[in-house]
Amino acid sequence: MSKWFLCRQNVVLGFMTTKSTIPKFDPFSFPISLRFFTTTSESDTIPFAVSYLINNFGFSPQSALTAFNRRQVRFKSPDKPNSVINFFKNHHFSDSNIRIIITKAPWLLSSQPNNAILPKFEFFLSKGASSSDIVSLLTANPRILHCSLENRIIPLFEILSRFLKTNKDVIVCLIRLSSTSFSRTSYDIIAANVNLMSNFGVCDSSIARLFQTRPSIFGSTDLIKSLEEVKGLGFRPSMITFGVALIAKKCTSKTHWNHKVDAFKKWGWSDEAVFQAFRLCPSLMLVSIDKVNLLMSFWVNQLGWNSLALTKYPIMFSYSLHKRIIPRVSVLQFLLMKGLREKNASLLTPFTYTEKLFLSKFVFSFKGESDYLLKLYEEKVKLAYSEETNGMPLTE
Repeated sequence: MSKWFLCRQNVVLGFMTTKSTIPKFDPFSFPISLRFFTTTSESDTIPFAVSYLINNFGFSPQSALTAFNRRQVRFKSPDKPNSVINFFKNHHFSDSNIRIIITKAPWLLSSQPNNAILPKFEFFLSKGASSSDIVSLLTANPRILHCSLENRIIPLFEILSRFLKTNKDVIVCLIRLSSTSFSRTSYDIIAANVNLMSNFGVCDSSIARLFQTRPSIFGSTDLIKSLEEVKGLGFRPSMITFGVALIAKKCTSKTHWNHKVDAFKKWGWSDEAVFQAFRLCPSLMLVSIDKVNLLMSFWVNQLGWNSLALTKYPIMFSYSLHKRIIPRVSVLQFLLMKGLREKNASLLTPFTYTEKLFLSKFVFSFKGESDYLLKLYEEKVKLAYSEETNGMPLTE
């Protein structure tokens, strides 16, 4: 039995019995020192590329050998991988960035950086990306460097540019996209789904918002089913709310959806009330059950107000309880106690105003009480931010 065969078996088991031994990897051994073994005979030791991955990037013997067997790394000296690492360093990548990239894409160490990597750097720079943008993009998705510039990167960039306002927005979206989105099959699915949405009547602003918030939706293989379902609920594709409803239906499992409905029903809402509230504010079903219970408990148990009032203003569940609702409640309760606000006035509209408008209408317009009201309001806001800063659990 050959020494190389025995060595391979030992690597798979996680230990070595060859003349060259591999020191235990120290995760705090940065900066990358580009260490490597010299050997007297290739049949006497593991492949150079395997030891390089283990000693410079902390690969386990098993993962390093897997990368070698899959022909992801093929080099017999440090010259080629070192040139790749130096290329990244010269383009503002830190040691930790490089480690993350190589861990995800070891094949880069076998590439010719000036031919395989540099043209893609130059393309992103030509689109206004900064060096830090490129570092973030490639650290998140080094698979981009495996894609064809002409056949995949540029077409995908052009698709995103149709809907996003700036090249900066496109770069941010590329960072958020899953690494699998850069495969040929995934790119074809994304392109097909963009055309499907456009043909279905989804407005450009909704498509842009989907790319910015839930780009994974464009990788769906059954998107038409979700589009039809949302339209069947009464949402018009040309309205911005259609995109929000699509996110809610696509990103919430049926089981979790039912659990959320049950959470509202526990506080007195009917199935019809939940549906109507969802129609008014589709982001309602993206709110966590914990936040639903927190707001309902405050509204019903502490304030003694009717939970059904919230069915007409479901946007309330999107607001911060501690930073917006509680400070404004304190002002409104004081005004009610002093008889400065009519009892039949809407309890809910004040929460929908911008902060500037709220202060103008409910604080500064009461000259004799404005100083106290402002102090009361600011104390509640300050308390919320101080608790957040100190690590207190705020369910928002």
